[in-house]
Amino acid sequence: MCSLIGWFEAFVLGVVQGLTEFLPISSSAHVRVVSAFFGWEDPGAAFTAVIQLGTETAVLIYFRRRIWDIISTWTRALWTPELRGLPAARMGWYVIAGSVPIGVLGLAFKDQIETTVRDLRLVGACLIVFGLLLAVADRLARNELTLDRHLNLPHALTYGLAQSLALIPGVSRSGGTTGAGLLLGYRREQAAEYSFLLAIPAVLMSGVLELFSIGEGEAPDWGPTILATLISFAVGYAAIAWFLRYIATHRFTPFIIYRVILGIVVIALVAFDIIPAG
Repeated sequence: MCSLIGWFEAFVLGVVQGLTEFLPISSSAHVRVVSAFFGWEDPGAAFTAVIQLGTETAVLIYFRRRIWDIISTWTRALWTPELRGLPAARMGWYVIAGSVPIGVLGLAFKDQIETTVRDLRLVGACLIVFGLLLAVADRLARNELTLDRHLNLPHALTYGLAQSLALIPGVSRSGGTTGAGLLLGYRREQAAEYSFLLAIPAVLMSGVLELFSIGEGEAPDWGPTILATLISFAVGYAAIAWFLRYIATHRFTPFIIYRVILGIVVIALVAFDIIPAG
């Protein structure tokens, strides 16, 4: 169930979603934490899933040529055997395979995702722990492999398992999958690109499934939800362009420090009863 969202709240959460979806700092955690900080009700997993459609539309437009190449080549390769060895055709299968873990786990633990794991104490702990794990991955990164030459089924499934951890707010889809890519030896921008491509099926399916949960049991607050989605799209598009340029030449250190500090602050605010845990 999703609580009703006001216009100002929708504007703020749309900006937060757009800014944080593609950075390795967990957009779902930020939507949850910002709501608690301002004294708003938890907007819920359903609202978060729907406004992610905005940021995912930004991915579709930003990578439109790459996505069209993958879809068209993969489709033609189904009945044209000589195309099956092309990188774009193989990428289609790897995106499908990598999407299986989050689909299975998302359905299996749907109730917990919408309730238990949204506890801010867990969110704060995940921000810290997975921030430190990203630091390890960044330190060990060989920064050598490319998607078209080196991505294979085991790597795709490893990425997929890392993405499934992002069902817990505080882990970060971008951080988890990019971190997995770094540990596998991929270049930073290549790991991030596959992270974005892999998110497309998961986010689109989750958002569509949750569309009818908005305002369940009450008058649906479609207006503010649409506003938040549109804002998250515009801000998210700019964030993609900046992030891919940044990580091509920089490490993840600023994001790691930010995650740890935010995690500590969240846990402290809950411990001193400044914001509620649930």
